[in-house]
Amino acid sequence: MLRFIKKLFGGSKSEKDNALYQPTVNEINRFYEEFNVLTNDELRGKTIEFRARISEFLSEIDAQINEVNEQAINEEDLEQKELLFKDVDDLRKERNQQLEVILKELLPEAFAVVKQTAKRFSENETLTVTATAHDRMLVSKGKIYITIEGDKAIWKNTWTAAGGSVTWNMIHYDVQLIGGMVLHDGKIAEMATGEGKTLVSTLPAYLNGLSGGGVHIVTVNDYLARRDAEWNGTLYEFLFLTVDCIDKYQPHTEARRNAYLCDITYGTNNEFGFDYLRDNMVHSPEELVQRKHHFAMVDEVDSVLIDDARTPLIISGPVTADQDAQEYTALRPEVERLLDEQKKLANKFLIEAKKAIADGKTGTEEGQGGLSLLRAHRALPKNRALIKFLSEEGVKVILQKTEN
Repeated sequence: MLRFIKKLFGGSKSEKDNALYQPTVNEINRFYEEFNVLTNDELRGKTIEFRARISEFLSEIDAQINEVNEQAINEEDLEQKELLFKDVDDLRKERNQQLEVILKELLPEAFAVVKQTAKRFSENETLTVTATAHDRMLVSKGKIYITIEGDKAIWKNTWTAAGGSVTWNMIHYDVQLIGGMVLHDGKIAEMATGEGKTLVSTLPAYLNGLSGGGVHIVTVNDYLARRDAEWNGTLYEFLFLTVDCIDKYQPHTEARRNAYLCDITYGTNNEFGFDYLRDNMVHSPEELVQRKHHFAMVDEVDSVLIDDARTPLIISGPVTADQDAQEYTALRPEVERLLDEQKKLANKFLIEAKKAIADGKTGTEEGQGGLSLLRAHRALPKNRALIKFLSEEGVKVILQKTEN
């Protein structure tokens, strides 16, 4: 009877989701089999191909954005400039939507490339490719799992992660492909311990890293941030992506800014949060460490967004000892002088109004009671003397008639 009811209503939420994603899983595995014949150079070259396809797909709207932005910069009329910059913002939102379209189109092939890369690292102690500037740059940064021999770069399948040696031995199962698609769709993927959550993240991280907009992978502690960056980082680096972890560097340093410029950036929720707060306190764009936010994945999302969120991130800026250097101190005398002049003017108008009204001059011609009363009200509407005068019989009517 239970089976009949499940069949009648289409099964559980999980079963419905699996049925929805299964055709794409089949497509990923088809590309995965096709990529078996590719050389290592051809496999990693897929990243360059994907980025070219993204660039071509977005070329028209990118040209529009550049054109309107240039017009906005050169426009002298402030009102028109503001309208043009609003058009730029609207075009950028449209670009984000178009980016989602092309990434969805690339997803089966991109996931297959990551799975094929994982397979080759798990089945071979070394992978030999043509040495590129990317490989030489990684060697210069101390990546000891890469060796340059002439025009060849040799990648080992054993490297160090969080102080321990790891040998890559994982290949994505179908359940992990589904998990990757769920994350790419902006949903929460619940997986049991041992189902390979860390491996799942490599799929949407690579796909969204292709855009050049940056991917943030948020973890609950700095050990996991460093470990996962080093554990999975080799896969991304082999495929021409850049990876780093912000927790390795001090805040507001060039090294941390460079970490944010990588295609994939690992870090703890607190560090991402505090960098965001610090960026809102800087005095110039050059001091910012984060760039425009694009795509993020949160590990142990319940802990980060529920448990840790109960403790808000609070930050305060330093105050210099020299108060004379503060803008408040510099501007206060002029503001006080302006306010004093405003009060004097309001009182002058009020005195004129009282005298004119007492003399029976309540018209709106220049210098007469109604107009002076209106000026006093506009100059300082909460003036106690004015409020008291307006409470007298007929005075408020004079003000309203003059204003009308």
